[in-house]
Amino acid sequence: MKKLSLLLLLLTCFIVRSFAQNTNYSTGSLLQGLDKLNVVGTALYIAAHPDDENTLLITWLANEKKVRTGYIAMTRGDGGQNLIGTEKGDYAGLLRTQELLGARSIDGGEQFFTRANDFGYSKTTEEALATWGKEQILADLVYRIRKFQPDVLITRFPPDERAGHGHHSASSLLAEEAFEAAANPKAFPEQLKEVDTWQAKRLVWNFYNRGFTNTPPDDDSNFISMDIGGYNQYLGESYGEIGSRARSMHKSQGFGAGLFRGERIEILKHTKGEPAKEDLFDGVNTTWSRIKGGEIVTKIIIDIKRNFNPEMPAASVPALNQLYKLIQTLPKSPIVDTKLAELENLILRFAGIHLEINAKDYNVSPDDKLSGTLRIINRSFLKASLASFEIPSLAYKLNEEKQLSDGERLEIPFAVTVPKSMAISQPYWLKEKHPIGNYVISDESLKGLPLSPPAITGEVKLNIEGLILKIDLPVDYKYVEPSFGEIYRPLEVSPTITLSPNTNALVFNTTKAQDILVTVRASEELVKGNVYLELPSGWSYSPTNASFNLKEKNSESVIKFSVVPPKEASEGQILIKANANGQTFEHARNSIKYDHIPQTTTFPKAEIELVKLDLKKKGKKVAYIQGAGDDIPEALKQIGYTVDFLTEEDLSKDLSNYQAILIGIRAYNVHEWLPFYHNKLMTYVKNGGNLICQYQTSRGSESFTDKMGPYPFKLTRDRVSEEDAEVRFLNTDEPILNTPNKLGAADFDNWVQERGLYFASDWEANYSGVFSMNDKNESPKSGSLIYTKYGSGNYVYTGLSFFRELPAGVSGAYRLMANLISMK
Repeated sequence: MKKLSLLLLLLTCFIVRSFAQNTNYSTGSLLQGLDKLNVVGTALYIAAHPDDENTLLITWLANEKKVRTGYIAMTRGDGGQNLIGTEKGDYAGLLRTQELLGARSIDGGEQFFTRANDFGYSKTTEEALATWGKEQILADLVYRIRKFQPDVLITRFPPDERAGHGHHSASSLLAEEAFEAAANPKAFPEQLKEVDTWQAKRLVWNFYNRGFTNTPPDDDSNFISMDIGGYNQYLGESYGEIGSRARSMHKSQGFGAGLFRGERIEILKHTKGEPAKEDLFDGVNTTWSRIKGGEIVTKIIIDIKRNFNPEMPAASVPALNQLYKLIQTLPKSPIVDTKLAELENLILRFAGIHLEINAKDYNVSPDDKLSGTLRIINRSFLKASLASFEIPSLAYKLNEEKQLSDGERLEIPFAVTVPKSMAISQPYWLKEKHPIGNYVISDESLKGLPLSPPAITGEVKLNIEGLILKIDLPVDYKYVEPSFGEIYRPLEVSPTITLSPNTNALVFNTTKAQDILVTVRASEELVKGNVYLELPSGWSYSPTNASFNLKEKNSESVIKFSVVPPKEASEGQILIKANANGQTFEHARNSIKYDHIPQTTTFPKAEIELVKLDLKKKGKKVAYIQGAGDDIPEALKQIGYTVDFLTEEDLSKDLSNYQAILIGIRAYNVHEWLPFYHNKLMTYVKNGGNLICQYQTSRGSESFTDKMGPYPFKLTRDRVSEEDAEVRFLNTDEPILNTPNKLGAADFDNWVQERGLYFASDWEANYSGVFSMNDKNESPKSGSLIYTKYGSGNYVYTGLSFFRELPAGVSGAYRLMANLISMK
């Protein structure tokens, strides 16, 4: 249990440009740590997605109440939008997982998940639970409650339609059921081999009214209110400031926040258990006296704090060592193990000891040599030594004791061969292909953890004034970016050869061959072999075998293949493979890199979706105004269009040579300059151009909706989230439905995640709606695509999810887009 607590602390705290060990050695931080050590309460916050959590409340719980605080998100946000890049689906979920960990490293909480997959916006609790698989997700939540043992559970949303999203309401309904199920030995009894039943004291709803205003409920229900905006003298910040910085880690959702200062009233409405009267922890013993024999711990911590010398923190270490030995004798429990982990970290910080294990490079492959250095520095007068150092997974061990003198840096180099059997680095929830709704987790011991354990972990034993501490540390890579400074990056165990295609989908509308580029990358020296493709029947490619010879580690070679489709419509996959060193390789390399998270690399299968379309089009050249980021321009190139990207400067130039101009998703939301070019764009349309505006969010849209089209319309939050919802044609004679491709119901088969979002409403009479659609049990919506003739050209606003459908190779979406571009 203790091992897992330490590992979880590593996973929670490791973010870019920081080290897994809490390296804040300031006096205030040390005293805050002592106070937190003296509190044994626990709270678990429950919601649906990354960015749903109340970071200010988590900050207050972790730093003012000083209780162990966790946030469990039902999903990783895979179905959400991405304001900063093109990651979608599983990769968006991986990005948002890292953002959550960044938030927790600021607000002091710990991060957990269930295996539920965010399959996109859901309008009902029933749909969310049915798609997730209710019993499995409930079991995951019950397991986490039993393992974490929270005194109080807090939900973000109500369990009904007021939550505004089926995932939101489902998270609260599951929390209510899990509150009771966790205490019931008949519920999920197989878990009791590993964890005990657990009854939390109460479940509350972090109440809000419409618009998330924190005003008391207007009924006579039980609730308490509290000001959580206080100032922490030790940390030198208010909880509002800390919580705002944590909130700003959700950059992919555009949730950067100004620093909040001053009073902040939160309402906690009673849901289950014993109602609180004045304080969230009413009736909960949060002192060490709740643990048999623990009363003396409180007295010792008070004495250590009383005798603390801010000019010589290391003087407290002998007393901390004795406290550590005492706590080791107490009955084992999750909270005792967590406190031991906290105390280990405190002892290192009081002692001024910093340690890390750095690899020579950021990656290593199975059967290759890993070189690196253990670095330790003791910045105090304390008697300390390195007792041993080993890397268990690599069968490396150093038993020689080495003294750690005050101010002297100890560096222990190592070089060892990585076993051929070592698995490559992959997020544990993405190792298996998963259905819509939930991940397939092959290693149940990892369920609920935010990330896979570090690729390779070292075990360091330190003797500090006679106390032996065994510290598990990730082997990571540290480097200096001249424009930024020191950066830490997780070590990757990568395949010897990776094969990364330049596209995820290859779409043809003629029998003309198209080229793909495959980047062959070696993670070892002196690797040679050949690359080949496996294609569906009827498809062909050349060259049929391409060789490579890579002499240096991390060197690359780009191989071009020409792919020829069959004459008839066809769909399938290209599988890219390589033979090298007597092995077959079939993984690509995908790296997510942003300044606010660690660089994160995965190795998905090297595959390309293939689609041969029955598609006609007009025009050759289009322009694109990029918004929040999408892959549509690449999709348009594949069906034969030349695509120019337009910047603000380009909009002042002649636009008449473009068949169409497309405005990317959220472009008006992210480019303040775009509305100022309204007249120029309308002139382009009036003179015969086609302007196609994809979805823009309704938030703040009042500042630009009158600068989007030639006639007024409004944006709504209307959407159709069921990707298989019936699509009805309002007028089958519409040119958009007939020229140059005649569309039918089959063109809306196999759409992914949703039909569309942020539909138009209240449009002026010159516009025509083209489609009617709706989710189950809802009224029809006709704002998914509206268009109007203006002068000699055409203007289109569409909330249809082309940004998802085209990269996924949905043939009907290509045919519809070709019709929009080809309008006359």
